Amino acid sequence: MSGRAPAPGAPRRVRLAISRLDPWSVMKLSLLLSFALGIILVVATAVVWLTLDGLHVFASINDLVKQVVGPESAVNVTDVISFRKVISGATLVAVIDVFLLTAMSTIGAFLYNIVAALVGGVHVTMTDE
Repeated sequence: MSGRAPAPGAPRRVRLAISRLDPWSVMKLSLLLSFALGIILVVATAVVWLTLDGLHVFASINDLVKQVVGPESAVNVTDVISFRKVISGATLVAVIDVFLLTAMSTIGAFLYNIVAALVGGVHVTMTDE
């Protein structure tokens, strides 16, 4: 800043530096956000599977496999990608996602604090409108 007072009616500007992130707060926030993301993943997987099943995509794939392999084939696509197996897989991915994203975010907060101690953090200019 130049040391002058801002003109009356002009927006006020404040320059701040984000010099530290609290790792505990980052962990709590990332845990909640990754949990919500896991729920979204499972629900979206269910919606996509039910939509594909409603459009008879799996039946079409079964017919195609029987044409290629032969009608005496015991291959059934719906047994391989049943709703239960797909949702179980999505739930497993969501649980792993919660742990990994929480851990990575917390480690990222620690790394940010180390780097911010060296270079001063991120500088942000805020205006009051």
